[in-house]
Amino acid sequence: MTLQMSAEVRTAAQSLAQWAVDAVPGTADLELAQIALIDTVAVAAAGANHPVTALVAELPAGARWAAQAHVVDYDDLHLPSTSHISTVCVPAAAATGGDAGAYLAGAGVMARLGAALGWSHYSRGWHATSTTAPMAAATVAGTAMGLDADRLATAMALAVSSAGGVQRAFGSDGKSIQVGLAVDAGIRAARLAAAGAVADLRVIDAWLDLVSEPPFDLALDDPAMVPGGLAVKVYPCCYALQRPIACVAEVAAGLASEDVERIDIWLTESAVQPLVHHRPTSGLEAKFCLEHALAVGVTDGFAGFDSFSDASVHRPEVARLTRSVDIHLTPGGNGLLEDSVRVQVTTTDGRTRSGEIELPPGAPGRPVTREHLAQKVRDCAGDRADAVLAAGWADLPALFENAPTAKDV
Repeated sequence: MTLQMSAEVRTAAQSLAQWAVDAVPGTADLELAQIALIDTVAVAAAGANHPVTALVAELPAGARWAAQAHVVDYDDLHLPSTSHISTVCVPAAAATGGDAGAYLAGAGVMARLGAALGWSHYSRGWHATSTTAPMAAATVAGTAMGLDADRLATAMALAVSSAGGVQRAFGSDGKSIQVGLAVDAGIRAARLAAAGAVADLRVIDAWLDLVSEPPFDLALDDPAMVPGGLAVKVYPCCYALQRPIACVAEVAAGLASEDVERIDIWLTESAVQPLVHHRPTSGLEAKFCLEHALAVGVTDGFAGFDSFSDASVHRPEVARLTRSVDIHLTPGGNGLLEDSVRVQVTTTDGRTRSGEIELPPGAPGRPVTREHLAQKVRDCAGDRADAVLAAGWADLPALFENAPTAKDV
């Protein structure tokens, strides 16, 4: 195994812990943390009335807040690691009294571990958010508790035992619940380390070897606390659907859905890795269905909460268009935004329209505007939107506990 680390540090746990203790956030890092805070609390508000939120009500705070923030699949994504960093690190901070620095320490560890695991980890079917979340949550909690580098490394090592979760859970209650359980495991690991528990600090190195392929670059010299930045979602569904929806909505603009006979899409195989459903029977499954996303991109124009409801799946026009989709895949790829997406719409009278995009709105290379973020918050949080937009880290527990949503999704 090839690990890039300083000569003084022998293990990945020690390397990451020392980085987390030494890191000093810059202005751009703090701005990213504030956007992550606002976005995560907003999507948690959108998940407040979801049945899964009621199911996890008896779990510890970090677990239930993480599941609530993740359940509508509207939370941000770190593309190099293919993981939902803020749905892990914001709730962990809220549950342990952490601030922007604690969030960024955990987010940086999660980004580096996830990127080191690489696409081969995700393409094997692992849910990278759940597999990296315990170590990230342990870092957030440990930083909030003031642990030194040795204790923080121990917390990460203890958290490895809970590093699991697979993509087959996508489209079910299990996806958000496994994230919540992973966050709780990380917080518990930090508390155990603070109480004096010991661990073999080589376990992260062993885990990396088991679940991915070397070399493992932890990017400890990257000046950004979260290398690669964060992608903010515009549509409340899997990130792999953001480009297809944006593209088909543009191509079909001005067309009545009943005039559309067929939808063709061309994209790279890796761009559909998490899309495990093809004929969804529920709104949760629809969030991981390419065919459904293209259908509602035509019928609804802007795909919002209603587009991924149980009722939407059973709309006759959506079902018809879902069946009309033909997917053309190019083999290979190393990420959800590999190459570009091309869509062609064929009308009932034989005419065709086509378009192509490389980046969806909200991607780091096409960042969400403050105006669009504010609109997303209003859609998610309703009359609580102003409080969410003005939130600070100390406000998080109250906002998570009292997050009525504008729409029962």
